[in-house]
Amino acid sequence: MRKIITSAMIAAAAAATLGTGLTAAGAAAASSRGAVSGTESFQLMSTNGTSNKSSMIAYGSVFTAAGTDVSGKGNTDTVTFPNGSFKLVHKITGGTQQFNPATCLLSITQKATYTVGSGTGAYAGISGSGKAVVNGLGIGGRNSKGKCSQSAPPVAFHLVINGSGPVSLP
Repeated sequence: MRKIITSAMIAAAAAATLGTGLTAAGAAAASSRGAVSGTESFQLMSTNGTSNKSSMIAYGSVFTAAGTDVSGKGNTDTVTFPNGSFKLVHKITGGTQQFNPATCLLSITQKATYTVGSGTGAYAGISGSGKAVVNGLGIGGRNSKGKCSQSAPPVAFHLVINGSGPVSLP
């Protein structure tokens, strides 16, 4: 379970480590007023310890949007909002991970950094970076002998990532 949840959390951290997105109105407003820069915050959430896809809400002084983050190869995710997408590159910089083999509880608290770029559609030319905090809890399944199994899908999983940082959009 530790490997499954850690992979999902890192993927989510990548996504969560982002924090930017445009709605149609936000994209139109940004285009009409030229380049826009400001602080964007985000929250990424997942309740599936085996999926590479998470829900994301971005909000701040540049735009507000809801979309998804899909973990890709390595530490690069694709964030998709209604009017475009961009790449999110993240790196876990520290934290703790604990697994209790008697109760099957996994607890994760991590810090991460991220950069955003390679935007398409309303996100063409996006750039930015920031920091995020990853918090997760999972309960691992048990094998046929009743022992906690780190390779079985988790019985329950909660992941929340909060981050913020400066973003520029031409």
